[in-house]
Amino acid sequence: MATKQPPPLMKKHSQTDLVSRLKTRKILGVGGEDDDGEVHRSKISQVLGNEIKFAVREPLGLRVWQFASAVLFSGIAIMALAFPDQLYDAVFDGAQVTSKTPIRLYGGALLSISLIMWNALYTAEKVIIRWTLLTEACYFGVQFLVVTATLAETGLVSLGILLLLASRLLFVAISVYYYYQVGRKPKKV
Repeated sequence: MATKQPPPLMKKHSQTDLVSRLKTRKILGVGGEDDDGEVHRSKISQVLGNEIKFAVREPLGLRVWQFASAVLFSGIAIMALAFPDQLYDAVFDGAQVTSKTPIRLYGGALLSISLIMWNALYTAEKVIIRWTLLTEACYFGVQFLVVTATLAETGLVSLGILLLLASRLLFVAISVYYYYQVGRKPKKV
C-alpha cells in the first residue's frame, strides 16, 4: 500500500512582509503615539510604562553629601569604638573621661547609622533616601541640643565645642535641604 506524501509546507514570511507587520502592530496597539506623545516599541513597554518617568530627579550634590555623611559617621564611629579617650578629649578639650562604656556605645550606635548611610548611597528609591536624610537631620539636631545642654551645665567653652556646634547646625541645614529637594514634585515639561 502506497502512502500518500503530504504536500510540502509553505512557509509564510509574515515577518518580512511589511504590510503584515504593520497590521500586527496596529492590532496590538503599539508603534503609534499614546496620550503622552510616547511611541512604544512593544506592548510590554506600553503596559509597564516608561521607567524614566519614575526615576528620582536627584538634586545636585546629593550623592556627594550621602558619601560624605557615610564617611563621617563611619570615621567617628570607629574612633569612638577604638579610641574613646581621644574622641572625648578632642570634643571637650582636656576634660577627664570617667567611663569609656558610654562613648563606645555611642560609637556602636553611630556604626549602625553609618551602615544605613552606606546602603542608602546605592539606592534610587526616593523614600529610602528621604528617611536617611531625615535620620541624619534628627541625629545632628539632637547632638546639637545635647552638646549645648552639656555646655550650659559645665560652663566649658572651647573652640572645638564651638566648631562642633557650628558644624552640626550646618549639617542639619544641608540634610533638611536635600530632604525637601528629594521630596519635591517634579515640574511638568
